[in-house]
This record gives sequence, C-alpha cells and structure tokens, in this order.
Amino acid sequence: MQHAYHADPLYYEGRAEGLLASAQDGTDGAAAAFARAGAPLTAAGARAVVAAEHGCDGWADLLEHVAALATSDDPFVLAYRAVEAHDVDGLTAVLDASPGVVGEVGTNGNDLLGMAAYTCDERTVALLLARGADVAHRNAHGWTALHQAASAGLVPLTRLLLEAGAPVGVAARGAGGTPLVVALFWGQTGTAELLASRSLAPRNLRVAAGLGDAALLDELLPAAGAATPDAGVGRSFYRPHGGFPAWTPSDDPAEVIDEALAWAARSDRVDALRTLVEGGARVDADVYRGTALAWAAATGRVAAIQALLALGASVDARGTFGGPGHGEQVTALHLAAQSGETAAVRALLTAGADPTLRDALYDGTPGDWAAHAGADEAAALLRG
Repeated sequence: MQHAYHADPLYYEGRAEGLLASAQDGTDGAAAAFARAGAPLTAAGARAVVAAEHGCDGWADLLEHVAALATSDDPFVLAYRAVEAHDVDGLTAVLDASPGVVGEVGTNGNDLLGMAAYTCDERTVALLLARGADVAHRNAHGWTALHQAASAGLVPLTRLLLEAGAPVGVAARGAGGTPLVVALFWGQTGTAELLASRSLAPRNLRVAAGLGDAALLDELLPAAGAATPDAGVGRSFYRPHGGFPAWTPSDDPAEVIDEALAWAARSDRVDALRTLVEGGARVDADVYRGTALAWAAATGRVAAIQALLALGASVDARGTFGGPGHGEQVTALHLAAQSGETAAVRALLTAGADPTLRDALYDGTPGDWAAHAGADEAAALLRG
C-alpha cells in the first residue's frame, strides 16, 4: 500500500493526471497500476487508481484521509516532512524509531530516496542510502533517484548515486528514457557528460547531438548519405512528465535529424549544429515543443543562438514550447526573457528580434513574459 504524505488535495489530482499520461505512454509501472485496479485509462479511472493504491474506497475517502494528515503520526509522513524541510536530525530520529520506513513508498510509488533527490539534498540522500534505501527503486513512471538528479543537473548528487550503484541503463516514460537522456532533454551538460562516461545509452542521434559526440554523429549521419536506422532507435521517451502534450515519435529520418538539432542547441553543441544542418536538418523545424533556436534561447545558450542564426534560423520564428498551456506562437525572445537569460536576450535583440511580437495564448510581449516571471534584468533590457 502507498502512503499519502502531502497535505494538499490538489497534489493528488496532479498525481492522477501524471499517472494517466504515463500509462497512455505505455510505461509499465503506470499501466500495471490501472490493471490492478481494473480501471479505464480516463481521468476518473486515474483517480480511482490513485485512491485504490492508497487503500481507500474511492476519491472522497482518499481526500478525507489526506485531510487528517496534519495530525498524522505515520512514520512515512514524518520522514517526508523531514526530507522536505532538509531536516537531517529529524529524519535520523524517524529512521531510528522506524527503520523499515526507508523501504516504503508513497503516492505513485515514490520513495523517500527519490523525494530527497527531488529536494536536491545530498545529506538526506546519503543518510537514506546509509540506512538501506534501494538506489535502484523506480516509481510508477519508471523514474529513479538518478533520473531526478540528472534532470536537475546536480553533478555531486549524481556522482553520489552512481557510487552507491544506481543503474544507468534503466528507462523511464518509454524506451530510451535513461538518466542520460533525461539530462540531455533539459540541456544539463554536466550530469549528461558524467553519465555518458559510465554508459552511452541509447546510442541514437539525439544523444550524439546533445553530447556533441562527433564520432557518433559521423557514424549515425554519414556525410555521404541519410541518417542510419540506428539514428532513431530508443526514442519512445519524449517527455519527462505529463505536463508536456502527448506525441508519438516516428521513424521518419527527417524527423530524427530535425529533433537532434534541438537537442544539440539546448546543450550548446555548435559543431553538432553545423553537422546536422549539413546533413539535412531544417533549421526552423519544430518537431516537439520547440525549435532549436527556442531551446537555445530558453536555456541561455548564446553560442548556439549565434550559430543557428548564421545557419539561417529566423530570429522571429513562431513555434511551440513546453506544455500546451505554456507556449503557442512564441518566439525565442519570449523564452529567453521568461528564463531571465539576459545574454540570450541581448544576442537576439542584436540580431534584430522584434520585442513587440505577442504570443497566441496570453497576448504577451517578451517584456510581459519577463515581468511575469520576475526576470527584472531581462524586463529592463527589453524596455530599454
């Protein structure tokens, strides 16, 4: 049985939505949860699954249970609170009193080690590992603590988990969703390079592009021909969480190359950008939630921005980004502004980006996006 541990009822709505998205993607752990409950792949079915996994007779019963957590003395709840508060002494006290809690799980199969990784706290992670936490534990999405550390770009924490024996080849949210790929999805070059030094999996074109691995790029995208079949293997993973919209990657060689361009851009791999464009990548392609220029802008990759513009990217190209409620008809300047990447904002403005263009969802200019995000320096630069 899973422990409810978060006091906000809306938290469980989000976990139900995420579980449904993961099951629809074909993730084994999420699909198995629906099968255990005999529930359909619908929003109502997902709420029924989450309630059942907590040992509750329906959603109302779960919410009643959650309402009582404020006064709960459940060791898992107490341990979670200590992890969330970065309270090493408090967590130690709970583990001393209830040693077995280290192996128990909460909503959607999340364990205390994964939660500690989520809070980016090496001290609580080290304590839990010392007390017997399973470094290979996977939640309902297939996600491990190593996936979490990698996606957040936490090099010391990633190294700690690797030294404890964390598996590097396990996939979350679809084939190919290894910790390395999750790191590259967000352009986390530090953790990606550390993981690649242990295992290069999967060996596909977007991984080669994100790492700037010239030898692998040459192998998968020969100068004299199209991308090889291996260039597109292991691409079932396409989103790190259900906040991104559903998509089905195809085996189309053009899509494989175009997608790789965006992965090179978010990791500032300038040579890879040139290689991919020479190999046929469309510089303004928006394969899945962001052109190469959009990703370069959102992650502050100035060298990639300049290289893409030199390769023919349109500085004011419109596209998508992030979840369906985030970016529609946005420009790279919107994304650089929102992220507070002032160097990227400056590079785009120097290249002639139009600061008056408005997005389709919120009718906001890049300056509006910067102001909304609290990116004061970028907002001031755009006003000037």
